[in-house]
Amino acid sequence: MNFIKSRVASPEMKDVILSEARPERSEGGAESKDLRLLFRRFVEDKKWVPQVSFLRPGIVQPPNRLVGGCPILKSGAQRRALEWARSSVLARAIAGFFGLFLIATAASAQPTRADAEKDPVLNAMLTELDRSMSQLDLQGFAKPFFIQYRIEEVQDFSTKADFGSSEGPEHAHQRIARVTVRVGDYKIDSSGGRGDGSLEMTVLDNDPIALRTTLWAATDQAYKSALAAYAQKQAQLKQVETPPQADDFSQEKPIISLADPIALNLDENAWDQRVARASGLYRTDSAVSTNQHDLQYSTANFHARATSTWLVTSEGTIVRKSAAEYQEAFAAGTQAADGMHLERSYASAGASLADLDSESVFNKHSADEIASLAELRKAPLVEEEYHGPLLMSADAATDTLHSLLAGALAATRPALGTEARTNGPFASSYHARVMPDFMSVVDDPSLKTYDGKSLLGAYDIDDEGVPAQAVKLVTGGRLENYLIGRQPVRDFPQSNGHGRAGVTGPARPMIGVLKITAENGLSSDDLNKKLLDLAKDRDLRSVYVVETLGGERAPRLLYRVSPDGKRELVRGAVLSDIDDRALRSSIEAAGKDLFISNLYGDTPVTVMAPALLYDDATVRRANEKNDKLPFYPPPE
Repeated sequence: MNFIKSRVASPEMKDVILSEARPERSEGGAESKDLRLLFRRFVEDKKWVPQVSFLRPGIVQPPNRLVGGCPILKSGAQRRALEWARSSVLARAIAGFFGLFLIATAASAQPTRADAEKDPVLNAMLTELDRSMSQLDLQGFAKPFFIQYRIEEVQDFSTKADFGSSEGPEHAHQRIARVTVRVGDYKIDSSGGRGDGSLEMTVLDNDPIALRTTLWAATDQAYKSALAAYAQKQAQLKQVETPPQADDFSQEKPIISLADPIALNLDENAWDQRVARASGLYRTDSAVSTNQHDLQYSTANFHARATSTWLVTSEGTIVRKSAAEYQEAFAAGTQAADGMHLERSYASAGASLADLDSESVFNKHSADEIASLAELRKAPLVEEEYHGPLLMSADAATDTLHSLLAGALAATRPALGTEARTNGPFASSYHARVMPDFMSVVDDPSLKTYDGKSLLGAYDIDDEGVPAQAVKLVTGGRLENYLIGRQPVRDFPQSNGHGRAGVTGPARPMIGVLKITAENGLSSDDLNKKLLDLAKDRDLRSVYVVETLGGERAPRLLYRVSPDGKRELVRGAVLSDIDDRALRSSIEAAGKDLFISNLYGDTPVTVMAPALLYDDATVRRANEKNDKLPFYPPPE
């Protein structure tokens, strides 16, 4: 048995190895104790692991030489170890040790290109990629320095129901190939405008020639577009004095990652019937059926999608990954007596069917939405304009912070000839204060669950083949980082694994799991008390609490609160001054509990945020057009 420098795979494996290395009975006396100590020293020191040299099955070659000068086996200890190794106990112990070592090695082994080529889709992609890199050469023009192939297979199922009856299910199953070709080099390339890629529908049956032909056609078109875009960029660069502030494309370490593809597996008929029942609650649930004639629509739907992605690049990256998302949603609407349209909705989303609400829980939420419409129809209009403190529930705050932060934190390339770092409201805010000093923001795609709930925006590898990273974006209120893909910006030359793409779309920097927290956050009771204290300090007749939003600035449930804490539901409001300035200067306090908002979509994201207490905000009447009420009642 020879010894080489290495590392034990994990603390858990270390404990297993140590237990397996102990002989079944103590036949060796002091020698047994010495060798057990030897094994323990080897493992716990994490410097020495055995290198197996088998003579024949069941026989382990005894240690007859040392590598690296292990001090333990010198002199008497070495002699005792050699003698003890001749016993059958040692053979069994070492064999067990070796078996576990080989299992651990196999489990931690990184996949290779040879492993990837066992997948017919990846095999076709790699074969055609090699051919394109070697043969794609138009005389007198630049050769590609980078090619990326991305194939996405999407299985989609949806069903929708209105007024208690299904409209029937819909299915979709397709593969789309997106090819990106870059000419030039990492510093200045053809990216931008129309030079970023081409799309082709491709086959589902894994036929290698069909797959390769699709990729060939897309590559040819992408190369032609890249050449035109590169020439155009060269001409533009001659017209500006200020050089680009960052390279066009970052160099990243290639990876190989092979996750298993997934497929949808659900009872379609059961879901079709379930959404039909949900859409008919307005007349089957006794708690809300008395107001059924007031409803103008009641709809429910279920949507499931499984996406498998194959990605290869000329740099050597090979990725196969998959993700699923599911959502059940309900919506209902009516009109108030003055013609104002009123809407309420509810959705349950997750990465698996188990993450969705049970039918009883979902129906309870849906019935509550219907009941709230009856209250809204009777609610008075909001006053014409209010300026003062406003408390936003954590539910409403996730919508607000998503709209204010998601785009602002994503770094995109500025126009040629400028010294700007990026675009958007935070373009010049690096190291500046953008939030209160007690608030911080991190985007961590590796966070798969929180408080027992799955997070839809989580992922391991982005759509440019870069491992996802947790990024501390705002610390103590100051902007310290941006979300970066492989398109660098000034001061940020590398991707942090946030290049995300919708089906058919190019990758761009985007949030995954955005988590906003407050240091020493307050409880709900303390936030409400602080709101009332502000009202009393300013001698205000009332203040406002937003429970839910129906758009970026449109409250669906808005309460007017008197100084004694009494709440009154009002309608017809919009919020003003909830902008970047207010984010920086008007937040007085925040809650300690986070609301989780899983946003289903082409590129799913998760936003987690606490309740927010604004020191000053504007609530005003929407003054939107009110349509005429129906001329006669709905059918019985």
